[in-house]
Amino acid sequence: MSSASVAFVFTAAAFVPSPPLLVPELSGRTDDEFAPVRAAVLDTGRALAERARRWVVVGVADGGSRPPAPESVGSFLGYGADVRVRLSPVPSADPPDVEVDAEWPLAALVAGWIRGRVGPDVTASVVLLDEECTPEAAAAAGAAVRRELDAVTEPVALLVVADGAITLTERAPGALDLRAPEVQAELDEALRSGRRDLLAALDPSLCRELGIGGRAPWQAMAGAFMDDPTQTTSDYCGAPYGVGYHVGTWLP
Repeated sequence: MSSASVAFVFTAAAFVPSPPLLVPELSGRTDDEFAPVRAAVLDTGRALAERARRWVVVGVADGGSRPPAPESVGSFLGYGADVRVRLSPVPSADPPDVEVDAEWPLAALVAGWIRGRVGPDVTASVVLLDEECTPEAAAAAGAAVRRELDAVTEPVALLVVADGAITLTERAPGALDLRAPEVQAELDEALRSGRRDLLAALDPSLCRELGIGGRAPWQAMAGAFMDDPTQTTSDYCGAPYGVGYHVGTWLP
């Protein structure tokens, strides 16, 4: 396959956070602190859907969870509302006994919600990483995904679902850790500028202490790129409620 063909097939990698409050039915607010995050996530998802109708979603496994089947139906019921999502287009008619699974991993739920809002004809598959996997294993997983993307004959894209530090302020879920703002700033700069080397160098122990749950998915994204991205966008970067969220895109 020529380099031009590879560039056409693997069209983009987008990264979004995973807070359930992205879903309006779960936030209980119409104009809240998550509104800018939600708008950026949907805009980025919409742009991704315009580039590719097939997505590979990379996220963290929740307590040993497994990737859902593309034809199954997930629900945010475990987070407070029965908002149902899919990873593939809705069939002409659901069978009467369609099973709704409230145990989907959060990365799959968020990806399914984005897909339903901005790209209902998109089909997504999910790759889950152990949050404790080594940087080398994460990079290898990303490289394996890239080989899968390069092997198909249709445009495909990565959607990385990953969160930053949960220790950025006193009201953060993990309370304030004075080391977190500097580490989060370095992480944000790596995502903003496309620095694969900086993502690869994220320390698992430090990330665990700061509650940076997205370390492995971001390192997998870095491993999926053979070179630094040719273009990057940063559509949102902030810390509502003391948690670091970054929304953006890398182009190969």
